[in-house]
Amino acid sequence: MAITLSETAAERVQRFLTNRGKGIGLRLGVKTSGCSGMAYVLEFVDELDDADTVFEDKGVKVIIDQKSLAYLDGTELDFVKEGLNEGFKFNNPNVKDACGCGESFTV
Repeated sequence: MAITLSETAAERVQRFLTNRGKGIGLRLGVKTSGCSGMAYVLEFVDELDDADTVFEDKGVKVIIDQKSLAYLDGTELDFVKEGLNEGFKFNNPNVKDACGCGESFTV
């Protein structure tokens, strides 16, 4: 099982953590939402939970809860700029279908 970050995503997360002034890493997760069933969740982590799994890639700790791990295994987190928009992009090999707006997915 593994979660990875692109160079761009790792640099962006490190910059956010530095600007924030605290935090040990970034939590990736999933929640029930949207028309396709699941949506991604990103948040900074200041303290680990007992059930967390921690991956480290390019100097960034990525924290995932046990429930989300099955849906995110093999995912690469990227940071992309498209025109005036920029944001994190999940390259998740487990996704079978996504809604038209791109906000939710099915595994």
